[in-house]
Amino acid sequence: MNTQTTTAELAEPNLRRLLSTAGLDVEYTRADGNIIYRRGEDGGEIPVLDYAGGYGSLIFGHNHPEIVACARELLDEGTAVHAQFSSHPYANQLAAELNRIIQRELGTDEPYYATFANSGAEAVEAAVKHAEMDRVMRLSKVLAEIEAGAESVRAAVKQGLATVPDEVYARLALSRAGSDEEGLELVITEITRRNAAEAGKAPVFVALEAGFHGKLVGSVQLTHNEAYRNPFTALGTRTRFLPRDRPDVLWRLLEEERGVLLRLALEDGRVRLVDEDHHPFCAFLLEPIQGEGGIHVLTTEFARAIQEFSRASGCPVVVDEIQSGTGRTGALLASSAIGLRGDYYVLAKSLGGGIAKMSVMLVREDVYREDFELVHSSTFAKDSFSCHIALKVLELLEADGGRAYRQAAERGAALRAMLDRVRSEFPDVVKEVRGRGLMLGLEFHDQSDSEDQVFRNAAQSHMFGYVIAGHLLHGHRIRTFPTASAVNTLRFEPSLLLTDGEIDLLERALTDVCAILRERASHRLAIPA
Repeated sequence: MNTQTTTAELAEPNLRRLLSTAGLDVEYTRADGNIIYRRGEDGGEIPVLDYAGGYGSLIFGHNHPEIVACARELLDEGTAVHAQFSSHPYANQLAAELNRIIQRELGTDEPYYATFANSGAEAVEAAVKHAEMDRVMRLSKVLAEIEAGAESVRAAVKQGLATVPDEVYARLALSRAGSDEEGLELVITEITRRNAAEAGKAPVFVALEAGFHGKLVGSVQLTHNEAYRNPFTALGTRTRFLPRDRPDVLWRLLEEERGVLLRLALEDGRVRLVDEDHHPFCAFLLEPIQGEGGIHVLTTEFARAIQEFSRASGCPVVVDEIQSGTGRTGALLASSAIGLRGDYYVLAKSLGGGIAKMSVMLVREDVYREDFELVHSSTFAKDSFSCHIALKVLELLEADGGRAYRQAAERGAALRAMLDRVRSEFPDVVKEVRGRGLMLGLEFHDQSDSEDQVFRNAAQSHMFGYVIAGHLLHGHRIRTFPTASAVNTLRFEPSLLLTDGEIDLLERALTDVCAILRERASHRLAIPA
């Protein structure tokens, strides 16, 4: 369908202008497998090798024939997209299949309950909402137990079976009353006030530096990039950002945020004040492989420390597998390879097969709150079309004993070997290659002090990666982008259909890029004026 028009740009015109500076404001007309076609100046199609892969949404490539056939069949049958507030057996089937695979990878039989959504950011927000509901309900139970304990102490004092010693008054900065009964009421009033103040503290979220969890009102406050967060700070939650692979910082955080709830108890006929640790943590959000932050892989050691922190603080772990999951690293969950077990999982992108807008938030049974189903909903979530597409994706992943997982791992290893060759040939240009499976990144050395003015200006204006992407597009017909929060790193997230020939094309293109950078020859960049 021809969408060319002379109408004034009204759909995010500033973004269009920004893309144009790097030659990235092209129109794509159709796509198939790893090839996406852009419209040329003469109106014809130009094939482009797509290494961006929908930011990790295309594990089976563009318009996979079996997924397309499934979509056509669903539409031809007139599947009921809008059947809210009814039985959804296909959604239950999808949840069951996700559970089967996850339990196999984790070696557990505990189920995870599913809440479906339309995008990764929406599923993250659902996880955050559920975690806060769980935190509030757990805290309410603790406060109710403290209140019940105070009633028992009140009864004992009233019957003359217990007294209130001086140290209780001193601890609360209260003056001794005329009688134990009067004094106890002062004590109960004060600890109730203090506990209410402690319980009323805003919840604390924990996330990692360079992490990305979306740009909605809540999820943007869990995303580390300040440019995304700062305009909306007044709307956001309180998040503590921690450096990767620093277990010591976890324990420092635990101590810094530790609060105390006061509980009354009886001991040898005397009223005692008991301190009970209170941690206001709501959730710890993390990506096993950070996508937007530069393709950084979490270590097994740090994953183990996170689990220990979670147990010590009562803070549930939300594993964001939106970009890294659904087979991209050779398993449904990238986190399973580092031994990380989440209380929540969030999947999206490739789960929709490149066609459906589908995501899911999974909650471990032990922390699941069934009341959440009554306070959270989404018009298009859990519909027949997207659920059946996701079921087809899982079917393709699991077919032939998980051949797709093995293919993703093997193709990723071949791509990684090529990127490592480029780095070895140009160590003065390429700083590092990172990632796992078909989620890889190549980081260039900073060009902020380059003798080439074009490269220097691009680096200083945070456009360097986009300039390189523009050259790859126009000079080599290869599509990729830098990671948004680390623009010196190019991302490569192709489908598992990636061929050796396509890897060779990228190697030649990157070799050209590195030669241009080494020779400070920006005049050779193939970007339209």
